[in-house]
Amino acid sequence: MEEKKKKQRIGVYICHCGGNISDYVDVAQLRDIVADESNVIISKNVMFACADSNQKEMITDIRDKNLDGIVVASCSPKLHLHTFRGIAERAGLNPYNYVQVNIREQCSWAHSDHPEQATYKAAGLIRAGINRVANSEALVNIEIKAHKSAVVIGAGVAGMRASLDLARMGNQVILVEKGPVAGGQLNTKGSLFPTNQKGSDLVKTLLEQIRITPQITFFTSTSVEKVTGSIGDFRVDIKVSGGKEEFMTFAAGAILVTTGFEPFQPKEGEFGYQSGSRAMTLKEFEKIVDSSDGKILYQGKPVNTIAYIYCVGMRQSKGENKYCSRICCTSAIHSALVVHEKFPAIKTFHLYRDIRTYGKNEVLYERSSKSGDIYILYQESGPPVVELSEKNVKIKVKDQLTQQRELELETDLVVLVTGMVPRNDSRSVSEKLKIPIGSDGFFNEIHPKLRPVETVINGIFLGGCCQGPKNIPESIQSSLAAAAKINAIICKETIQLEPIIARIDPETCTWCGKCKEVCEYDAIFKIEANGKVMASVNEPVCKGCGICAPVCPADAIDIAQFTNAEIEGMIDGFSEYVGLKGEKESPGQETVKKESGMKDFPQIWRSIMKSLEEGPETIPQISIKTGIQPELVTWHLMTMNRYFVVEPVGTDDNDEYYRYQLKNKP
Repeated sequence: MEEKKKKQRIGVYICHCGGNISDYVDVAQLRDIVADESNVIISKNVMFACADSNQKEMITDIRDKNLDGIVVASCSPKLHLHTFRGIAERAGLNPYNYVQVNIREQCSWAHSDHPEQATYKAAGLIRAGINRVANSEALVNIEIKAHKSAVVIGAGVAGMRASLDLARMGNQVILVEKGPVAGGQLNTKGSLFPTNQKGSDLVKTLLEQIRITPQITFFTSTSVEKVTGSIGDFRVDIKVSGGKEEFMTFAAGAILVTTGFEPFQPKEGEFGYQSGSRAMTLKEFEKIVDSSDGKILYQGKPVNTIAYIYCVGMRQSKGENKYCSRICCTSAIHSALVVHEKFPAIKTFHLYRDIRTYGKNEVLYERSSKSGDIYILYQESGPPVVELSEKNVKIKVKDQLTQQRELELETDLVVLVTGMVPRNDSRSVSEKLKIPIGSDGFFNEIHPKLRPVETVINGIFLGGCCQGPKNIPESIQSSLAAAAKINAIICKETIQLEPIIARIDPETCTWCGKCKEVCEYDAIFKIEANGKVMASVNEPVCKGCGICAPVCPADAIDIAQFTNAEIEGMIDGFSEYVGLKGEKESPGQETVKKESGMKDFPQIWRSIMKSLEEGPETIPQISIKTGIQPELVTWHLMTMNRYFVVEPVGTDDNDEYYRYQLKNKP
């Protein structure tokens, strides 16, 4: 790669963060150390680097001192990356000639118990940042044209609502449904809380709105075959079945995935479940309730008693589905209330592990309790035992609320409350769209709080239950959020993308194809230019992940903002000797690392560790031995567990408390 001229007029700003940094890191010494660097023109301490007053001062410094690079040593760049890029831009400096160094999370917070070491580390990180910005380049954002259209995959309630919103905002929408009808799982739902509207009626209402909206083109019995292109300019190939097969291709500026979920299907014999037996899923039971009038009959016999077993197939400590499906408790309790309303004489039992009726759904639990429903708490280690007979069902369960007293119930039906699991075709969709799947099998967003509907692929968004269990309002909210995001992108004529991408040196590249093999985003392809075969990068598709660079045998690939010169400069800066005032060691003196002993731990930790020397103990036992309040023991144990001082080793004999033991005895 061509060698670039280094920056010679750099400004460094070290933030106190209101004491979050300066209480542990000696920012005054850092300022003086940095001021001695040959290419640093300004070195300042500031109380809050992000404050308006400091932003104005930085703009003045950049202009008056003709700075060609700035380093801000403060908090995580996740918080203020765009803040300081904006400062650089307003001052006339390229925003990519700015580097933010994290000395809060990585120094003051991580090493608050060793302030001197935190200062050492901060000095190394700041020097690394200086060297990085010295080798930085003035980059220009990538601009692409955008189609004012979107493809929505999945016509459940989330997909239909998002399609209507996108159309109302003036966009063309291609709505694709794999099944023969719209609505997904909602078609099978009866009365919905709190409106008591039937699921099929809600689907019908949405479908009528879609049919009268000219901007929406709706396909059923249609699958997505292939997706190419990038944000603003996707090409989506679909196959329309249902009679004669037909293939079509649509251009779209963005794609929204709302493929939904599937209900968990119990295994044969699980809690007595089998076809035609008196043990059935909640979905199957709701169909019986909806079709019954006057009284519930099953196999010609009246139903007077029902038992709901919660968490079937969910929250498995040793199974595949370790997550809570969130909406199952509400669904079961609402089902019981519907039964009471239609058939007041029926008695219901709820065998649960935990009850999760959050938000407004809490009123359902209250109504259920007041209607006489009986709730029995069981543990995963002691699940209910179901025995089926032709006349009824016998259930044996240990009630945790009565000190594990074994109860025996006789019921007419057992309803298995199952949760949501990913669709069987999720892997296929993931491969076609290049979107990641989490450990739970659902599609992964970038960040559940900060970017909850975006995927790592620019222009592809998520909505509804395809990214995890949600109720109907939550599914609609997420899909509408995605629709708003999509509209914000495709409503513009051009889209600007960050230029942090892979770059190929045409002089060095000999095309071996290894970079293309490892690229998960299909961003690298082969071209022929000037009589030479070489690699090229599809700039809008490239994510700048850097996986291609280390596999190139000719070292013909670098990543913008992560070039060899920048990375090597950072290593050199971090490895330089740091001389702090009051330091006793001379330069080059070897530091001998001591093993951590008991004296390195807080006094309360030592008391807890001493109580565990004879073997595992519970929190109440530790509290009695040490005389420390149980709440304080709990707080410190959680911290000790995090730092691998102690570890849990299962529960006590009554399944009431976890036991803890020393992980590594000092």
